[in-house]
Amino acid sequence: MKPTLAPFPATRLRRTRRTPGLRDLVRETTLTPGDFIWPVFVRDGEGIEEPVASMPGVMRRSVDKVVEAAVEAHALGIPAICLFPYTDPSKRTEDCAEAWNPNNLSNTATRAIKAAVPDIAVMTDVALDPYSDTGHDGFIENGEIVNDRTVEALVKQAMSQAEAGADIIGPSDMMDGRIGAMRTALEQGGFRNVLLLSYAAKYASAFYGPFRDAVGASGALKGDKKTYQMDPANSDEAMRLIERDLSEGADMIMVKPGMPYLDICRRAKDMFGAPTFAYQVSGEYAMLAGAAQNGWIDGDRSMLESLMAFKRAGCDGVLTYFAPAAAKLLNG
Repeated sequence: MKPTLAPFPATRLRRTRRTPGLRDLVRETTLTPGDFIWPVFVRDGEGIEEPVASMPGVMRRSVDKVVEAAVEAHALGIPAICLFPYTDPSKRTEDCAEAWNPNNLSNTATRAIKAAVPDIAVMTDVALDPYSDTGHDGFIENGEIVNDRTVEALVKQAMSQAEAGADIIGPSDMMDGRIGAMRTALEQGGFRNVLLLSYAAKYASAFYGPFRDAVGASGALKGDKKTYQMDPANSDEAMRLIERDLSEGADMIMVKPGMPYLDICRRAKDMFGAPTFAYQVSGEYAMLAGAAQNGWIDGDRSMLESLMAFKRAGCDGVLTYFAPAAAKLLNG
């Protein structure tokens, strides 16, 4: 039974808000640079930092510049960096073979980061959309995104990333059975310590548009992803997906997008207690960064407030493009 508060004026809840020190003493949720995974876009070339027009302040970086970003992240106390490749259109094919090329952009960047900053964790993305001529996360047969053949390809992609030195593999494709297949392959291949951070509850959201610009998938995408990504109306289904992925060997789970789905984050943490992450996706970032750029909101305060919301909702960490800027503020 909850205790009953003494009536006013014996109870004045404003007392604990009176000074910064008192507010610090009773703060229920904390946010640190150690809570962030920084998503970074990698492209070919050398010495390149190319702005993404729909994501103010975000760049596509060549591998050497991605390494510099990883050095910066480590110095700021950010524990992990997540790689997303901008694949040359000539390498986007029907068979998606570039996805498991040991020398593709993601694998090349992984090796370079681990050589330069071995203590930072490298997370990679498993999905076929950066390598497909259709922009979909899976193979298409007779107009259908096929599941089992796609899973076979995703396993090859995951194994190539593990061989390149990835610490965390993030399957974001939403195919059925892919976590179990990857975990089995990783165990049999000697990569028993590689973590799987499953995008277990990934919704068919309108908030992904700027990301697709950043990886060059917007123009390629034919149709939509509603047959494999989740219906935004569903919550119980997300719990079933999370339970399944944990039972198949996922070490951590992801809810994506983030702020529109804080209820899913809270339910997932309360129900399963597993390490729970959210992705503050490109559309969320673009809205906040764009509004701040135009002077409509306080950029620093809204950034930190949005990130604190994930922690308050039960998340252990957040994938966010704000990671370096937020870390600098939190570090003082």
